[in-house]
Amino acid sequence: MASPLKRFISPRNLLLLRSSLNCPREFSRKISSNTPNSSPKSPIWGAYNGGCDRLGFDFATRRGFAKGRKSSKDKDEGSTIQVVPDFGPIKETASSQMDAAIIALSRELSKIRTGRASAGMLDHIIVETSGVKMSLNRIAVVSVLESQKLSVTPYDPNTIKELEHAINSSPLGLNPQVDGQRLVVPIPRLTKEHVQAMCKVVAKSCEDVKQSIRRARQKAIDTIKKAVSQMPKDDLKRLEKEVEELTKKFIKSAEDMCKLKEKEITSS
Repeated sequence: MASPLKRFISPRNLLLLRSSLNCPREFSRKISSNTPNSSPKSPIWGAYNGGCDRLGFDFATRRGFAKGRKSSKDKDEGSTIQVVPDFGPIKETASSQMDAAIIALSRELSKIRTGRASAGMLDHIIVETSGVKMSLNRIAVVSVLESQKLSVTPYDPNTIKELEHAINSSPLGLNPQVDGQRLVVPIPRLTKEHVQAMCKVVAKSCEDVKQSIRRARQKAIDTIKKAVSQMPKDDLKRLEKEVEELTKKFIKSAEDMCKLKEKEITSS
């Protein structure tokens, strides 16, 4: 076994091995022709030949390229899912608050007396009966008899005295009269001074409700701006624009209601 090993690592074979880096197949043929005594079944040559077959010696003439690693940025882009926040509830909340302001304005305007009879002008009057305070429209039916006369019919005829007292005590300046089981309420015409005073009250009520609407708008805008890092700037501007349009719509509604009420007062 020592003799084949010496022949294998002879200077000539080492030179051939070095040249094999450039031409591995030629080296294979040369090494086979120069080692006649070493059969393919020789342990040393078999190990050498098997290793060459597995490695192919072609690794010297071929260059392998390792797969490039994905950068952390690529990983983030592939694995991160952008969650777009839902800002629908913000608009719904703002719309609900603005609508509540309009409803409150409608109640306030109904309390303002004009020169004409209106079934809803007595709704805000509070009546105390049997120790319980309730709004007038819950214990009586109010209807218009004439352009300047109302009829108030209680569900319980025994409460007619309490109704009369409540209407007399209201700031409307009305004087009801008992007519059987109902009250007849004449609506006197407004003087010029009363008309001016009522118009001022309407203007103040209108300004108050517009302030409420603007506060609801500001709350919505503040909530949107807090989430500015969670959404694109274009979406932010679009949402702010929608809130602005919603605000303008409710403010116009309030102004139209007040103009109608002023017209009703001045034409009475």
